[in-house]
Order: sequence, then structure tokens, then C-alpha cells
Amino acid sequence: MNPTLGASYFRLHLLRRFGIATILLFVSSCSILPATENLEIYQLPAAESASHSSGDSLPWTLRLATPYSSYITDSPRVLALRQGNQLSSYKGIRWSDPAPVLLRNRLVAAFRADGRFNSVSNGNSSNNLATDLELGGDLSAFQVEYTNDGPQATIRFYATLSQPLRNRIVAARSFEISEPVQSRGTSEIITAFGLSADRLAAEIIDWTVQQGMVLQTGAKE
Repeated sequence: MNPTLGASYFRLHLLRRFGIATILLFVSSCSILPATENLEIYQLPAAESASHSSGDSLPWTLRLATPYSSYITDSPRVLALRQGNQLSSYKGIRWSDPAPVLLRNRLVAAFRADGRFNSVSNGNSSNNLATDLELGGDLSAFQVEYTNDGPQATIRFYATLSQPLRNRIVAARSFEISEPVQSRGTSEIITAFGLSADRLAAEIIDWTVQQGMVLQTGAKE
């Protein structure tokens, strides 16, 4: 056989074998699917109180921005902080939205139920509209923390209140709420988060209205 033809045939044979092996590897990799995890999806429980406040009202618009958070907090996983600063998630349960969105929506609903602002919107739907005040901040914790007193549904939120039209922050404050988890059951965990979110919303509303009244008084002087 011609040496040149023999070398060409050998290379062609190797290419064919390599091509077949590549195709088989691709097909086999496509057939390996991740195991399906059975998940239960939860929302925060409905707020305990939804009555309008009888306090002073503000003829202003308020926008709630989605809080900033870390990579792991900005997820739908139900997180737990155990001893040794070990952060993990509960198997088989998830929130209906990432924690920052979940908290923002709860705050929007609470402010609307309170009724002391002229209108309340969220950042996702009103980015292009002018607003008098914007409430944002950093969500540093939305998790169950295991302490010597037992598990606690804990929310830590650093709130900032700003006037977008003036491009300035007018007030800021740290909030921390913990609610004991009564037992190890999933429903008790979700209930504790709902109570924590309700208490946090009540404190943030009172603080925001107070700051708004100060601004309103200063604007009239």
C-alpha cells in the first residue's frame, strides 16, 4: 500500500472513531437528568391585622424598592443559621419568591392597609414614575437562627428613606425582629416568619410616617 494513502486512511479511521465517541458522550450526558426534588412552596401567612390607621395621614406618594441582600439571602430557600455560623437551608421547602421580594411585598401590603400615605407602590412597577419618598435598604438576615433559647425566625433590615426628586437620603435606621419557632414543624417555621414580618412592618410604618411628618413640617416652615 502507498505509505501516503495508508497514513490518510489511518487518520480518517481515527477521526471516525473520535466522532462516534463524542456523539455517544454527548447523548449520554444529555440523558443524565438531575434528580427531581419534591418541593413545598410557601408564602408568608396573611397579616394578622389589616385595618387602616386612624393617625395623621400624609398627602405623599411612597415607593418601596426591593432591598439589597447577599447572594444566599437573595433566594427562595428557607435558611437556617446553626451553631458555628453554619448557614444551610431546609430540605423540601421554598418561599414563593426570593426573600427580598417577599419582604418588599409584605411591606407594600402593610403600608396600603395602614392607609396613611396617599399612594404606595413597589419599585418593580413604578421605576419611571416620580415619587415623594422611597423606602429601600439592605436585608442582611431572613433566616431561622438557632440560639440557646431555641430557634428564632429573624429578620434584620437596614432601612433608608430618601427623596428621589432631591436625590438625598433623609433618614436611616436598623431593624431587627426575632420570633420564636414553637416546634420543629414546617408550619411553625412559616408562622414564625409571618409574625416577624408583621412586627417589622408595624415598626417600619411608624418610623416612616414619623419621618414623613418631620419632613412635612419642615416644608411648611
